[in-house]
Amino acid sequence: MSRHIQVTFDAHDPRALSTFWRDVLGYVHPGPPGVDLPEDADPLAAWDDFLARVGVPEEQRNTRSALEDPDGHGPRLFFQQVPEDKIAKNRVHLDVRAAPGLQGEERMAALEVECDRLVALGATRVRRYEPAPPMSAGFIVMTDPEGNEFCLD
Repeated sequence: MSRHIQVTFDAHDPRALSTFWRDVLGYVHPGPPGVDLPEDADPLAAWDDFLARVGVPEEQRNTRSALEDPDGHGPRLFFQQVPEDKIAKNRVHLDVRAAPGLQGEERMAALEVECDRLVALGATRVRRYEPAPPMSAGFIVMTDPEGNEFCLD
């Protein structure tokens, strides 16, 4: 039997980092428990209202955040505030499939377009690896706004 997983990110700013990954992956912030959000409602504003209503002090309202795949297929992402800085390379990282089915220069051009979009969102480009068939189709290494490494693949 397979298991469902949640991917957890340590973060200084869970809200900002979850917003970055929301825009990268097309995920959504779920609404607060017991709150039915209209389709055009801002779930983060709903969380602000909910946390204030239940008495969470303002300085504790950005200690966690979450994202869900709106199609229900991908893992839930959870962002938790931690005081320490990231000091070493990730031991696990995400590969964002940005050019499925493409090969060669067409693939790399699609990865470059997505890389430019993510840099505009706050990512940093680290390096590009050219295709090396048959073992690698080529990819771009990047970091998110808090320095977590990931690949455009």
